[in-house]
Amino acid sequence: MAKTQVDAYTPRLRKHYEEVVRPALIKEFGYKNPMEVPTITKIVLNMGVGESTADSKKASVAAADLALIAGQKPVITKARKAISQFKVRENMPIGAKVTLRKARMYEFMDRLVTIALPRVRDFRGLNPKSFDGRGNYALGIKEHLVFPEINYDKVEQVWGMDVVIATTAKTDDEARALLRHFNFPFRQ
Repeated sequence: MAKTQVDAYTPRLRKHYEEVVRPALIKEFGYKNPMEVPTITKIVLNMGVGESTADSKKASVAAADLALIAGQKPVITKARKAISQFKVRENMPIGAKVTLRKARMYEFMDRLVTIALPRVRDFRGLNPKSFDGRGNYALGIKEHLVFPEINYDKVEQVWGMDVVIATTAKTDDEARALLRHFNFPFRQ
């Protein structure tokens, strides 16, 4: 792989993919073309803030926390329709999301697997059945405090977050093998 000016810094997991994961998947699934090997295309982080119906500033506080975790500015999501039972009006801020690609994606995945998931209380492994049938994986984190970027003393409220990992895998088995080679701790 030729180094360019932009490609001077390569994340640790990107090198791991090129040197270890890709050859292992070629051997396991018998791909003829190296471009057939599944890759991770993006990681989407989503934080829903139901309390923002009472205080609209909570969504911007959640977005600031998500920016610390992702290292990228998130988008504040707004309600599309009014739902009177939940006291939600149209265009009311109800959460934040961010999409990570390329180097930031690999850096986040590295921190998720090596730092954040081991810090989760009563962690027994990730559910190996949380695939969508097209090779994408979703997991939920109950507390955003497990990330080291969040200062525990300055947090006024604990929020959960969804992490969706989109891959180019055609089947769930290929995606499961891909993530397993990235040391995702799946339950047995």
